[in-house]
Amino acid sequence: MGLSKADAIAKADALLEKVGMGAKRDFNPSQLSGGQQQRVAIARALAMDPEILLLDEVTSALDPELVDEVLGVLKDIAAETDISMLIVTHEMQFAKEVSDRVMMFDQGSIVEEGTPQKIFSEPEHQRTRDFLRAVL
Repeated sequence: MGLSKADAIAKADALLEKVGMGAKRDFNPSQLSGGQQQRVAIARALAMDPEILLLDEVTSALDPELVDEVLGVLKDIAAETDISMLIVTHEMQFAKEVSDRVMMFDQGSIVEEGTPQKIFSEPEHQRTRDFLRAVL
């Protein structure tokens, strides 16, 4: 069952505030930066009340200063909700800080999986060690 128009607007406003975009409520997408567009996209996904949020390289096309804005929103979601997130990312510090479980993929296969502590401190596989040495 859908929401009334007033309830839908209230929910949208609350979600835009949650992702730090309340002041941009009446802007068109072309008037927003890439980071702002990503935060609106996250709010749009949250509007569906998902159990799982799937994010694929959510910061890949952003300028470095905008990356922190988007990652901050995701950290808040992780801390404030019970939504599970499956995130494909090359942002290793973020993955280390936010994740309960980390998987290393190589050519479409899982090479290694475990807690962030295990993967980042004691990786078992050479591919994981090589990747972490290159990006950290």
